[in-house]
Amino acid sequence: MSQGGIRLVVGLGNPGAKYIGTRHNIGFMALEKLAVQKAVGFKQQAKFHGLMAEVGFGTERLRLLMPQTYMNESGRAIRAALDWFGLEVDQLLVLVDDMDLPLGRLRLRAQGSAGGHNGLRSTIQHLGTQDFCRLRIGIGAPGSTPEDRRAQTVSHVLGVFSRQESSLVDQVLDEVLIGLDLIQRLGWERAGNRLNAFQLEECSGD
Repeated sequence: MSQGGIRLVVGLGNPGAKYIGTRHNIGFMALEKLAVQKAVGFKQQAKFHGLMAEVGFGTERLRLLMPQTYMNESGRAIRAALDWFGLEVDQLLVLVDDMDLPLGRLRLRAQGSAGGHNGLRSTIQHLGTQDFCRLRIGIGAPGSTPEDRRAQTVSHVLGVFSRQESSLVDQVLDEVLIGLDLIQRLGWERAGNRLNAFQLEECSGD
């Protein structure tokens, strides 16, 4: 991981009112929470195929991107933003939902395969590499068997969080924002040590 910090944070999700609050959109939710915290707004940017906001100034400026291409074309927006701002892949962080992690767990990784995630698959395709940082945000898996999981994947990721889950999601997103701040101030390794150890008490049995 680069020690130069991040300049572009991309939350993966699907655009439109019908997808608001769904598990697949937790990347969007993290950026929306950060924008509220920093009192900035997102604006439609056609050249990036998405909504963008900026926080900070000068060398500390952080650009936040929510692709509006639908999940399976996310890489098109990411590639356009990197090219426009003249950024390198090691200045990118992608926030993505992950069924392989229970709700309440996070994994900061410097590289990796798509793992069956259409947004990551598109990103890898458009960047021509899987060597980019991603913060995997656990959303849990549907069912307890591979058969159940395959049958319920779509309804699970496109379903909204339950009322009980929503209180946990708020805590997870708070931790994501702390992690973003740590990456910028102290670097990837220190941030990863905290994020990868994060575990809500409610999830300790998973």
